[in-house]
Amino acid sequence: MKHRRISRRRTMLAGAGAGALALAATATVTLANAHAAPAPKAAKLSPAAATALASQLKSGTAGAYYDAQAKKLVVNVVDQASAATVQAKGAEARIVKHSMAQLDATRQTLKAKATIPGTAWAMDPRANKVVVTADRTVTGAKLDRLTKVAKGLGDTVEIRHSKGEFKPLIAGGDAIWGSSARCSLGFNVVKDGQPYFLTAGHCGNAVKSWSDQQGGQEIATTDQSTFPGNDYSIVKYTGNADHPSEVDLYNGSTQKITKAADATVGEKVQRSGSTTQVHDGTVKALNASVNYQEGTVDGLIQTDVCAEPGDSGGALFDGESAIGLTSGGSGDCSNGGETFFQPVPAALQAYGAQIG
Repeated sequence: MKHRRISRRRTMLAGAGAGALALAATATVTLANAHAAPAPKAAKLSPAAATALASQLKSGTAGAYYDAQAKKLVVNVVDQASAATVQAKGAEARIVKHSMAQLDATRQTLKAKATIPGTAWAMDPRANKVVVTADRTVTGAKLDRLTKVAKGLGDTVEIRHSKGEFKPLIAGGDAIWGSSARCSLGFNVVKDGQPYFLTAGHCGNAVKSWSDQQGGQEIATTDQSTFPGNDYSIVKYTGNADHPSEVDLYNGSTQKITKAADATVGEKVQRSGSTTQVHDGTVKALNASVNYQEGTVDGLIQTDVCAEPGDSGGALFDGESAIGLTSGGSGDCSNGGETFFQPVPAALQAYGAQIG
């Protein structure tokens, strides 16, 4: 299929890439022995190479992160045998206190006992803890409940507070329009040989018929949408709109998107959205759970990239790689805050679509 270029006003395109996996560490592992050969040094790696290596080192580890300054992959382990395996592959091994199983158990306890609107949690690989963020609405009895549950989990969990409020970032404006809301287009995709685009699930729930301008003619209709639980939607083009596989950089140029990729903790990423245009930042955590007022969404990417209402559905990308769809968060692009993204690979798999 030939994709023609679409104007920035008509559609927003984006891609995401994979960069850096992260895990907390408290001590560098050395395999000391009077007659042992020195442990191999960690290889210098590009972000993409680090991500590929991390995918090979999931078993027996507690996560990993990319050290961009040193250009190496750091992998958390809890025993010397795992450390030796990690070092033999060319990564740096670090001994940490909590295993992945322990941290997963903490997450499950939080889900069962502390699913409170206005909270979010994710494993912070550098801290080797599950970090819980409570927004400004979590006060009184709700905060007491959260604090009690966290106390019972000991040092596997840490509570932090946000001055903002976790909410899906939907609003009225230009970009892709419905009768009652506007969002941002994420990525153009192909399904069964036909052109579609991805956006946020809460956008698809709110709007069935989309236009490229307020009050304009229909260019696409929502085909499937999921929110909460996940936050993705696939929309089928029905009008004469161009749909190239590109990201609008809002400076007169675009970024070509050729693939989808998983995110890595420590990865540098960019976000394109119709309200605040292009901003960059870093992936802070993976597999985050966010308890919006509308319900819980799991498996999100947590970043320090800012976003505002209307940016929902917009693209998180790294070079030619599509990484995420803007879900929601707290704060704004004046004061900062946390922003969460639905991973693109999960959306593509759910809908049987491909970047294109």
